[in-house]
Amino acid sequence: MSKAANSSQLPPGPKPTISLVNLLRFRRDSLGFLSKLAGQYGDIVHFKIGPLRVVYLNHPDYIKEVLSKQHSNFVKGRPLEMAKVLLGEGLLTSEGEFHKRQSRIIQPAFHRRMMGIYAPAMTAYATRLMNGWEDGMRVDVMREMMKMSTGIAGKTMFNVDIEEEAPEIDQALESIMSLFGRITLPFAELLLKLPLPGTLRFFRAKAQLDKTIYRIIAERRRSMLNNGDLLSLLLQEQGETDGGGLSDQSIRDEALTLFLTAFDTTSIALTWTWYLLSQHPEVEADLHKELDSVLQGRLPTLDDYPQLKFTRMIFTESMRMYPPIYIIARQALEQFAIGNYVVPGGTIVLMSPYLIHRDSRFHPDPQQFNPYSWAQRPDGHYPKFEYFPFSEGPRSCIGQHYAWLEGILVLASIAQFWRMTLVPDHSVEMAQLLNLRPKHGMMMQLHRRK
Repeated sequence: MSKAANSSQLPPGPKPTISLVNLLRFRRDSLGFLSKLAGQYGDIVHFKIGPLRVVYLNHPDYIKEVLSKQHSNFVKGRPLEMAKVLLGEGLLTSEGEFHKRQSRIIQPAFHRRMMGIYAPAMTAYATRLMNGWEDGMRVDVMREMMKMSTGIAGKTMFNVDIEEEAPEIDQALESIMSLFGRITLPFAELLLKLPLPGTLRFFRAKAQLDKTIYRIIAERRRSMLNNGDLLSLLLQEQGETDGGGLSDQSIRDEALTLFLTAFDTTSIALTWTWYLLSQHPEVEADLHKELDSVLQGRLPTLDDYPQLKFTRMIFTESMRMYPPIYIIARQALEQFAIGNYVVPGGTIVLMSPYLIHRDSRFHPDPQQFNPYSWAQRPDGHYPKFEYFPFSEGPRSCIGQHYAWLEGILVLASIAQFWRMTLVPDHSVEMAQLLNLRPKHGMMMQLHRRK
């Protein structure tokens, strides 16, 4: 890629006079809108959304510049201002030295040694879910995965059992997601000051989540348990006497951020995996062969994790086709060079793992679900920025190894005993919110393996 040649030339794109049209098109179908722009103008596109200046990058080399090489010039900025209303200054939304400090505090909760503690909880909650199933039952698999992952997140991060609260938590999350859909509106912050129905639902949902998190924090403080999990680390940091300890608000922000991202990301990734398996019985049959050979009817353990190679390939390919993070946004602090252009500071930069993952320049036959292709890749991976379901660079997802472990162990636990088929005539569409949720859920019929 060439370096910047003209400090005054912006990348090509649609005329600024249609910025409000861009806003409507982006809100209706952001992926379709960005894909069309790249087809018309190339891999660096400049456009306006209302009053906002936006640049879309559609090549791994350009994305690497923003997420890695020049990362210090970019913050999450305005794209996540709405998220701060819910999450506060948590790891997802914080910046600078505060973010670095929080990362150092939280990192031990996701250390490899903790995975051995988390793995039994992951398979135990998968078993609990299966114990409520009957052969031939029809379920919304998205709801089932949400319920299970909520339980796993509560147990592993807070050492509490909150699975029964999963429906209320899921409903609260849906209410929040519906308002986040308006995040691209000009002056979106004003929505939170108006007594609109969506705004009122948002604050009721926030209150529900706050009530859950603060109750968990209070119970742990009374018990004085310190087992190295996320909540232990946060409360231990609060006890520091050097004046730098965490406040109750900071503990709440970090706990809620990681709790929501932990169960929401993995449950949706698993939902799309079950859907893809239902559409590709030959892949499912080979999965069953591996599980029967490796596990022989028992639950998987952390020791089995490296042996579940095809299981991992399936989960990897599922996240190629339906990455948990489908659009990544950053905001430039100062002007920056990209390709043959220099882009002004304050510009919002958009990048899409979903569109890169489905680009035939980087992934052969990208619309085809083909987990076998991963066996032909060095170390089972595409180059960074050609495959990045959890983002890349210094701000990549801190819990991605946790998510991989849960996804693979749960998939192995359930698939060795159950098959799922899509209910006839069920409409499968993507809802483009903060993640790619199935718009109508995922109604499937359960079949016990003989």
